[in-house]
Amino acid sequence: MVQKNTYFGGLFSGLGSLLTGMKVTLREFFTRKTTECYPENRATLKMYDRFRGTLELIHNGQNEHKCIACGICEMNCPNGTIQIQSEFVTDENGKKRKILKAYRYDLGSCIFCQLCVVSCPQGALRFGTEFENAVFTREKLVKQLNHEGAVLEKKGV
Repeated sequence: MVQKNTYFGGLFSGLGSLLTGMKVTLREFFTRKTTECYPENRATLKMYDRFRGTLELIHNGQNEHKCIACGICEMNCPNGTIQIQSEFVTDENGKKRKILKAYRYDLGSCIFCQLCVVSCPQGALRFGTEFENAVFTREKLVKQLNHEGAVLEKKGV
């Protein structure tokens, strides 16, 4: 038996470890690959339900949302990603109430912590599964989430 602390012992030990590494490499070379063929499979690609893509303000088919512009999501956001603009209006009963004017979301500074979704008392927010957000300028990552002409959802209708 050749000792490892001799010249030939170290040579054979190194050769043995090289062959072990080559065996692992060749075995992995012939195993089935699990790589997604993105973007070729873009039409059939399904994201997982728990994936956090972009923040969405939920709108129904009549362009109504549940956001009451309370500002809790804006206060809970740790880095100021959300900016809410609201205004007070008087309804037909003479009551003053706050309505949402603009809901701005900066995807570039969002850390996807989901504090806004969890803290929303109305359940008006969710994270979607959209993941293609590559842009050339950061200004394009600031999005207005409320749709044009969207109104507050009527309760009990």
